[in-house]
Amino acid sequence: MFENLVEILKANPRKIVFTEGPDARILEAADRLKKGGFLTPVLVGNVDEVKKAAADGGFDIEGLDILDPLTYEGMDAMVDKMVELRKGKMDEEQCRAALSKGNYFGTMLVKMGEADALLGGATYSTADTVRPALQLIKTKPGNKSVSSVFIMVREHEDGSAPEILGMGDCAINIKPSVEEIAECAVESARTAKIFGVDPKVAMLSYSTKGSGAGEDVDKMVEATKLAQEAAPDLDIDGELQFDASVSPVVAQTKCKDSKVAGQANVFIFPDINAGNIGYKIAQRLGGFDAYGPVLQGLNAPINDLSRGCNAEEVYTMAIITAALA
Repeated sequence: MFENLVEILKANPRKIVFTEGPDARILEAADRLKKGGFLTPVLVGNVDEVKKAAADGGFDIEGLDILDPLTYEGMDAMVDKMVELRKGKMDEEQCRAALSKGNYFGTMLVKMGEADALLGGATYSTADTVRPALQLIKTKPGNKSVSSVFIMVREHEDGSAPEILGMGDCAINIKPSVEEIAECAVESARTAKIFGVDPKVAMLSYSTKGSGAGEDVDKMVEATKLAQEAAPDLDIDGELQFDASVSPVVAQTKCKDSKVAGQANVFIFPDINAGNIGYKIAQRLGGFDAYGPVLQGLNAPINDLSRGCNAEEVYTMAIITAALA
């Protein structure tokens, strides 16, 4: 999977901003990316602090851009642009103060075309990574919300192609509306395509095609209709129980005419409770590696790391994030 993404990046070189430049995990990943030559890291932080941390860890970042918000030559233009974007919600002083922080500064680098993508969250919270993106990058045309998807990968011992699934929304929207679920379904399918998946999207529920009843069932039925209307080119079906979505035998019994049932590979959950539990069951009991959350619906790729991440996770998420650009 990552070989395919690397080939995408080789064909279209991109820059990715790391908002936490002095962090050893970031520096190790940046060193590795520099050696790979297919993606250019930009490190945010005090230049001396970043260089010292790299030297202490034995990481080679020679030649990479290290941008310090406090000494950045283009700060005045950046402040003016942010004031314009915030449209009276933040004045010049407030914008300048926000841009002194790596999360806002890095996001504005992407907004102003100085980089193609951003990866943060090694020390920032998810909210501190997502908030600047919503305020400055904003949602892309046709989208009203941001959602997330985890890319789940299970390798096979015989060396055959890995099994790749998408699961959303497992990290952003706690109690999503019908419209947010529908948007997540469409965006998750499109994200899955980047990873070589021919998406078959299952809108999950405790009911399959009317076998159960209730407000939660109605919600997924309506979300399915909205998603199908928004993207008639995609195979999206629901409401489906999980067994009906993955088992051909169960699908034949419960919904034999479905184009998705029995072969689903992108799963849309009704809320974050189900989604978070579901992807972690696949990870811990099913032997899948989980990559993400991959944020969707923004005008540019902005992604969030876990604060407990390691350098390998930073490296892989950087590749995933940049490939979305």
